[in-house]
Amino acid sequence: MENKKEMTTPNVSAATDTERSLSKCTDNSISDYDENIKDFEEMQREMLRQLSPSYLKTVSMAALYETVFDIQMPLIDGLLGRGTYLFVGSPKVGKSFMMVQIAYHISIGIPLWDYKVRKATVLYFALEDDYPRLQKRLFQMYGAEETGNLYFATECKTVNGGLEEQIRGFMQEHPDTGLIIIDTLKRVREAGGADYSYASDYDIVARLKALADSYKVTMLIVHHTRKQKSEDIFDMISGTNGLMGAADGAFVLSKEKRTSNNATLDVAGRDQQDMKIHLVRDTERLVWNFEKSETELWREPPEPLLEKIATTLFSGSNRWEGTASELCELLGVDIKPNVLSLRLSINASRLFRDYGIRYQNSRTHDGRKVFLWKETDGAA
Repeated sequence: MENKKEMTTPNVSAATDTERSLSKCTDNSISDYDENIKDFEEMQREMLRQLSPSYLKTVSMAALYETVFDIQMPLIDGLLGRGTYLFVGSPKVGKSFMMVQIAYHISIGIPLWDYKVRKATVLYFALEDDYPRLQKRLFQMYGAEETGNLYFATECKTVNGGLEEQIRGFMQEHPDTGLIIIDTLKRVREAGGADYSYASDYDIVARLKALADSYKVTMLIVHHTRKQKSEDIFDMISGTNGLMGAADGAFVLSKEKRTSNNATLDVAGRDQQDMKIHLVRDTERLVWNFEKSETELWREPPEPLLEKIATTLFSGSNRWEGTASELCELLGVDIKPNVLSLRLSINASRLFRDYGIRYQNSRTHDGRKVFLWKETDGAA
């Protein structure tokens, strides 16, 4: 009997411990369950609100400040950012040669003139050329140095007739595409159907821009200038202001004399510094060479906070996480935590571009946390 008693005692104790453990787990589960119920109810309320005819999607300033947007690095630093741009010039001025030059440099990832280039796959709709002419042009410009990341099409559907589906199909096969060139705009418009009003011009570019934005690629749309001269060279773009209004910017390639090998490239855009670049055409290779720029390349002022993060947090590690208050203390900076988070959100792309460090923040059960990690392969 004594042996049986001795054997039953630890069993009772074990059961008691188990009950306590289960009780603790149950408390946690109930808490998590309640939290999930609240999240679900909030989701339901938001869905019902969006179904209302009076729904208007808005974002508060506070939410905007907390958001870390996708990093969009330019394809060519200081020259060609992400977005949709018109590339305009008079007939036979050398636009298509310039398009081949830009396309080739991006597909290889080598600098264009003095501007740093990010490598990406390129789709070039050379709609006023044929393959024999393209072959001859490419060999004259670049010899045997071919690239497997540059694709050409000499025919396609119109914007209203299936071009968007064709581009989407190409993007599915080549998700690393960074640049799409349409040469020329006239070739993808409906023949004879469109009245070239402001609304029509705006709509055609806006639709192409929406497609480019959905895939986060850059699109260059080649177009012509009108014969009439203007003090503002961008007013010489053929058509209405709707074209320029819908695009993110424009390039205008022009010559004083048609027989001259000298040209100027004027650049303007929403997120683009206004520039005037002087070019000289190589008569043998038919490439455009840089001569000078009338505008100094704008550079962002120094941001010591980013450099301090790179040197302090990543001297011996590739990842850091914690609260904004902890980050302020670690860096030894006299900045309010919410201001620090805001500065990091605004400078997230620069932090990645200059130091290869990604930034994210999110709310957890313990409050808002900051996440910083290094991607050395992604540094520009």
